[in-house]
Amino acid sequence: MKYYETLYLIRPDLEVEDYKGVIEKYHKIIEANNGVIINVDEWGKRSLAYNVERFRDGFYVLVRFCGEPDLPDKLLKDFRLDESVLKYIVVKLKDSVDPEELKQGDTSSASEANKKEEVKAKDGSK
Repeated sequence: MKYYETLYLIRPDLEVEDYKGVIEKYHKIIEANNGVIINVDEWGKRSLAYNVERFRDGFYVLVRFCGEPDLPDKLLKDFRLDESVLKYIVVKLKDSVDPEELKQGDTSSASEANKKEEVKAKDGSK
C-alpha cells in the first residue's frame, strides 16, 4: 500500500454536526476502497491567506491514510463535486508501507518529533 495525506478545507458557515458529517463521509470513502486511516487531525477553523469563494475562514482537516494507487483519484473526484469543500490536496508520502507499523509508530514518534522541533525552534538551533 502507498502512504498518503490529504488536507482539505470545509466551508466555515456549516454547523458542527455538518463538519462531522463531511469528515465521516471521506473516512467512509477511504475505508470503502480498502484504505486504512492512520491519523486524523482536525485543525479547526482558521483564517485563510486570501478569500476563497468569499470566505475568510475555513475548517481544516488533515488525514493520513494508506491505500491503493487509485484511491487518491476517487477522493479528488469527490472533493471536486462536494460544495462543502473549499480547497483540497492529496500528497503521496511513501510508495510502500505497512499500515500496522504506521499506526503503532504514528502516536509515539510523531509527538516526539514535534516536541524536538518545538525545542529547536525555541532555542534557535538547527
